[in-house]
Amino acid sequence: MLLSLHIENYALIRKLDIPFETGLSVITGETGAGKSIILGALNLILGNRADTSILPEGENRCLIEGFFRMQSPAFTALLEENDIPPDDITIIRREVFASGKSRAFVNDTPVNLTLLKTLGDLLIDVHSQYDTLLLRDADYQMEVLDQFAGNMELLDTYQKQYLTLGKNREYLTFLKDKESKAKLEQDFQQHLFQELEHAALGDNEQESLENELNILSNAGEIKNILFQLLEILDNGDKTILTDLNNVQQLFRRICSLNPSLQDKAERIDDMYIEIKEIARELDHLSNHISHDPGRMEWVQQRLDLIYQLQKKHKVNDVQALNHIRLELKQQLASLYSLDHEISQLEKQLQAEEIQLDRHAKTLTASRMRVKEAVKEQLLAMIRQMGMPDGRFDILISDLQEAGPSGRDRVQFLFSANKGTSPGEISRMASGGELSRLMLAIKSMTGSQRLLPTMIFDEIDIGISGETASKIGQILVNLASRKQLIVITHLPQIAGRAAHHYLVFKESGENQTKTCVKLLNETERIREIAQMISGEAFSEKTLDTARELMGNN
Repeated sequence: MLLSLHIENYALIRKLDIPFETGLSVITGETGAGKSIILGALNLILGNRADTSILPEGENRCLIEGFFRMQSPAFTALLEENDIPPDDITIIRREVFASGKSRAFVNDTPVNLTLLKTLGDLLIDVHSQYDTLLLRDADYQMEVLDQFAGNMELLDTYQKQYLTLGKNREYLTFLKDKESKAKLEQDFQQHLFQELEHAALGDNEQESLENELNILSNAGEIKNILFQLLEILDNGDKTILTDLNNVQQLFRRICSLNPSLQDKAERIDDMYIEIKEIARELDHLSNHISHDPGRMEWVQQRLDLIYQLQKKHKVNDVQALNHIRLELKQQLASLYSLDHEISQLEKQLQAEEIQLDRHAKTLTASRMRVKEAVKEQLLAMIRQMGMPDGRFDILISDLQEAGPSGRDRVQFLFSANKGTSPGEISRMASGGELSRLMLAIKSMTGSQRLLPTMIFDEIDIGISGETASKIGQILVNLASRKQLIVITHLPQIAGRAAHHYLVFKESGENQTKTCVKLLNETERIREIAQMISGEAFSEKTLDTARELMGNN
């Protein structure tokens, strides 16, 4: 429950400490006194976005602190999960600076707004007069029914599956589009790959073939030059080898006379051996060089193929062609992999759809099971609220396909008048009737939810007289189960409260500020009398106020 609220420099509030008690507390005050300002400050520590316009002129920092007693295991687990030390009293602090920055702390541990809002949703259920518009919304009507059915955990599971299924369907569409585009190019890519695969080009083949073609094209001239070289080296009448042999003989003779020339003789011997080997290789080459038109044609055709492929693929060497061949092979393989991935995803989607449909049917059955009980309970409450001829029904119809909340469409149907069939709430309910319907629903759902504190902000607009008194009793009943804080303008409700806070303005020489006071019994009687008759209330009005308070 909310123990107290500390506010500094928030709108018209300079500094304010408000203690809160268990049971039913009401907050009253003239229009514009600042009742909604207090709720706005509270919403800041519940995770709402901050606006620097809340800072009074000349102030640099706004501070809101809320003190809570919360024993919920879910709340404690959330604190521990985020490394926040649990304590008997949880302190939530929010600071807003003129620079636009803000900070939030839970038990002096810094937290972000997402976590702050999650914690706030476990602490307080806030309902304002504008929430009445929600009653016209089909999604809200579905949510009300699910709360009564206890479907929240199942619905959470279903919605996660629904989102996953939606993402997988989008991904399948993407894959199929990718496959469709790839198949448009598949035949051409297959042709290009087979052409390169059939060519079976070696990385150094082009250079080798170009050298061979050059040799085949000049075979006659090459053979003639080789013949002349061999004549000079070893085959002629007077050859280099013959002369070197004579030089060898002379060196042998001189070395016997002068051994210091032995190294020169050895070099001549090496030279002789090297030239002899060159002559042998040239002779071998000469024997294997011939003008071969068939081989020359094959080499030329092979080179033409290489040049043609290089031109086609706009590259300059065989290595690049082989790289393209590997890329085409991978692309064709990935198309097969894409087919396989699509097939597997389709099977997965089929299984997910079956599971989703199973959960949707479970949700439908649960909603149908509680529909009549909710209808009867709500009918009883609206009749207590001054609508004796009110009729209410819940229509659950089947959708053609699963939606975010299942396969159901939930409609609340209402009629306030005898002889009028229930219709859509948006067409059939006036503003005051909407307020009473919403209050009845909030009272019912408030009993279902485990939140320790509920706040009603003027959701009794359009209600008066005996109906207001009956609503006061409903609020008293609800407050017996949880802390209930009601901002109201109705004396019938204010009279039912266990604790009564008055919000008022004080004007000083240089500023106006909002103040809050917890009223004693005498002050309460006067405030309720003023709510009944205005400033000029009579003794009779005071008696009426005492009577309203005596109904507790």
